[in-house]
Amino acid sequence: MRVVAFNGSARKDGNTAIAIGYVFKELEKEGIATEMVQLSGRQIRGCLACYKCWEKKDRRCINDKDDVNDFISKMTEVEGIILSSPTYFSDVSSEMKAVIDRCGMVSRANDHILRRKVGVAITVHRRGGAIHALDTINHFFLGNHMIMPGSSYWAFAVGREIGQVEQDEEGIQTMKDLGQNMAWLLKKLNS
Repeated sequence: MRVVAFNGSARKDGNTAIAIGYVFKELEKEGIATEMVQLSGRQIRGCLACYKCWEKKDRRCINDKDDVNDFISKMTEVEGIILSSPTYFSDVSSEMKAVIDRCGMVSRANDHILRRKVGVAITVHRRGGAIHALDTINHFFLGNHMIMPGSSYWAFAVGREIGQVEQDEEGIQTMKDLGQNMAWLLKKLNS
């Protein structure tokens, strides 16, 4: 089994990546392979609403000038998907929103190709807005017939400067619990 995580932070290897890392450790303990895709530094355009994906039904976005088609391929090849973002103005980063919009549109246009995959949302925030950002990601999962495990609390961690999430003991425990629940669910669904 494999899980791919998309880190929507502008900071490569920052707090969002650290939070994902705690989930990954739990998955890896259960023999589940992990891969992190960092969106930092990538120019990702939003959806053009051209509906070419609905016409072509080839599991691709017509815009091939960025990495989104590679992301769609990665999502279809794994059993679990983590979407993680820092909280910017009470929502996900613009890069993460572009991934959500375009991958979601292609999935829906192609008979929900992400159906019954396990989806996990993680957000990191400095002060507030994390719940709304989690909702944005979870709506992507729900709208694509995906299955989401819970945790001991909402899946967010608190920190601004790189490494500060390490001080959020409850947030770190929530990530560990989330990883354990994701591993359990993946094993149940794929046994």
